[in-house]
Amino acid sequence: MKFVIQRVTDASVEVENAVVGSIGKGFLVLIGVGKEDTRAEADKLVKKMLGLRIFADPEGKTNLSLKDVKGELLLISQFTLYANCTKGNRPSFTEAGDPETARKLYEYIIQRCREQVPIVETGIFGAEMKVRLCNDGPFTILLES
Repeated sequence: MKFVIQRVTDASVEVENAVVGSIGKGFLVLIGVGKEDTRAEADKLVKKMLGLRIFADPEGKTNLSLKDVKGELLLISQFTLYANCTKGNRPSFTEAGDPETARKLYEYIIQRCREQVPIVETGIFGAEMKVRLCNDGPFTILLES
């Protein structure tokens, strides 16, 4: 499992020219599910993500978590995080989870986040999406199981 976490001032996602998810200050998270991933790995990454202290405190040090700043989440499924480009120029996605398993784990991650974060927005699994963000910093972190 892979989470690409971007600290944002705002972010949104559109499907067919309609905004389906939008947040203010918080994290835009691109989520890739591999074919061997489990709920236990999802729990571990969600806990790590929500505990990350990457927001500035009053002294300007990255000491505050998403909860501390009342931040929001925008969760986007993205199987292309499992692209393997080692052979040739066309990426292979054989390590990505099958769509049904990936959907279930993505929905599980959303549920777990909603238990702890008041505002959790999402994209639409499997849809063609347009994602907009203002990366704050820029600050981007990759978590992998």
